Amino acid sequence: MAKVVIIMGSKEDLEHSQKIANIIKKMGVECVLRIASAHKVPLKVLEILKQYETEEVVFITVAGRSNALSGFVDANTFRPVIASPPYSDKFGGADIFSTLRMPSGVCPMLVLEPEEAALAALKIISLNNKQLAEKIKEYQKSKKDEIEKADRELI
Repeated sequence: MAKVVIIMGSKEDLEHSQKIANIIKKMGVECVLRIASAHKVPLKVLEILKQYETEEVVFITVAGRSNALSGFVDANTFRPVIASPPYSDKFGGADIFSTLRMPSGVCPMLVLEPEEAALAALKIISLNNKQLAEKIKEYQKSKKDEIEKADRELI
């Protein structure tokens, strides 16, 4: 069974990561949380990747500031990588630029909001899981229904 592995750059990223993990688990998919910094412990990051290289996995990286973690993880795995750096108004949000431009052959996807990062990972997994695909359809329908209900309440 496919799983999502969330790699955080530090414990400071835990709150953002738990929001992602909660949605993934709610959909019945296993989610593992790990901490390893590309700057401070790059060999540990490589060990984590090696641990999951034979499994069906989607990686989500959660690291702020320079976010080297996302590019480093993506460059060292053939599995999908979703970068979901937590927002920081310390730099007016400009710290996400480190995730936008990557060298050739390195392509983490950038999804900022925790809910959407979880959904992106789940959609990737659902390519080989019809039951999960149905849950995603139901989830998306419930979001559409919320809008319709809000509109009806205004009329």
